[in-house]
Amino acid sequence: MLLTITTTAALAGSPASDLGFLLHKHPDKAQAFGQSFGTAHVFYPEAGEERCTAALLLDVDPVALVRTRGKGTPDFSLGQYVNDRPYAASSLLASAMANTFRTAMRGRCDARPELAARPIPLEVVLPALPCRGGPERAERYFAPLGWRVEAAPVPLDPAFPEWGDSRYVTLRLAGELRLADALNQLYVLLPVLDEAKHYWIASDEVDKLIRAGEGWLAAHPDRAAITRRYLANRRGLVRAALGRLADADGAPEDELDRDPLEEEPPPVDPTAAEPGAPEPDPESEGAAEPPVPLAERRIRAVLETLHAERAARVIDLGCGTGKLVARLKQDRRFEKITGVDVSYRAVQIAHRRGLPDQAGPDRPPRVEILQSALTYTDERFRGYDAAVLMEVIEHVDPPRLGAVERVVFGDASPAVVVVTTPNVEYNVRYEGLAPGAARHPDHRFEWTRAEFEEWAGRVAAAFGYRVRYVPVGDDDPEVGAPTQMGVFVKEAA
Repeated sequence: MLLTITTTAALAGSPASDLGFLLHKHPDKAQAFGQSFGTAHVFYPEAGEERCTAALLLDVDPVALVRTRGKGTPDFSLGQYVNDRPYAASSLLASAMANTFRTAMRGRCDARPELAARPIPLEVVLPALPCRGGPERAERYFAPLGWRVEAAPVPLDPAFPEWGDSRYVTLRLAGELRLADALNQLYVLLPVLDEAKHYWIASDEVDKLIRAGEGWLAAHPDRAAITRRYLANRRGLVRAALGRLADADGAPEDELDRDPLEEEPPPVDPTAAEPGAPEPDPESEGAAEPPVPLAERRIRAVLETLHAERAARVIDLGCGTGKLVARLKQDRRFEKITGVDVSYRAVQIAHRRGLPDQAGPDRPPRVEILQSALTYTDERFRGYDAAVLMEVIEHVDPPRLGAVERVVFGDASPAVVVVTTPNVEYNVRYEGLAPGAARHPDHRFEWTRAEFEEWAGRVAAAFGYRVRYVPVGDDDPEVGAPTQMGVFVKEAA
């Protein structure tokens, strides 16, 4: 099997052959690297001033492959020796890449650090790639990463066109990316498109996926499907990986509570990173600064409100994996912090992140994570200065919303309650969101500003609070801000 990587222009005033520095392989040498299943050869078919091509040729030993075979290898006796593994790009090639280009995949190049850190023009060619889902699947996975994709199906037999196409494609990618990003994307997506691995899937595969997917996988529109295929449908591993990806800015925590083995992922939550918001005017002041994601602006707004209300003991109701709890923990002004979520998986992930403090015999924990439902009275919710429901109420079925009101505002009765929820009027500003569609499939409703104020005013009057409204995000003069926040303050007795 063969992989070629070409750069087609001089690199920052240096010859294109400086690609060899980035790959840590000299263009004048042909090198061989032993693998458990064969030998990987690295050589340069061309290395000139304006164009340089590096090739990775993997020579698979079928007998060695049998010794290392995994779930994806055919089980019948002849199939262990006669298969497409020596000829088609797959997890074997991904493993060879990780072994031969390890330093390049980490983005390290001491000789040319400026090249390693910047996008360069690249062309990648894979003559035979198993692609379950056809050329459209390759386009779907690579195009969002900035590649121009050409995926030509390989016919079963050119002499008999009526037989149709095989499951293989000839893949050509072109674009300007960091070499490290390109290699890591290939490392993840080659076995994903093939939907098979030559080795057993263990728990460390989650770490490999998160490491290789850093900076691109969390924001990919098909991240759930990619994760599922990469981890061979292992439910526990898929859930753990999606939970860790949810900690990245722009990834909705709601991924935790959907079935990760569904064929298609849900739409991306536009509230996380404002993907469809209007582009900033490049001529405007401060346009050089990257926009702050809405998820971050929401957290900052909540923190500012808690500081203004002098809340020292805070409970985050519906905390998910603990994004807000982690930020509260960093601020020593908060003396007691508790996160609560109904999802057992979310609570597990928050614990694995090390958010709760270890309690001692004479030292109660400053940070706790609890599993509980907001629709049932829980004495552990009492005794806090402030409660936060950040992007929570829209996930509650309307008939059960009254129970949440009684539990939070009535029984727990903190001095301050902070509630944020999407403003449905702003949805028209999101590109790709169909008219009338919710921002996430788990949202039971999304309110207009008037609907939110009607609900908040009624709740405040019923439980002895006064409420003020704070827009979060860019406040559009026509449709308002993308997130609306209500700050409820308990009236003096």
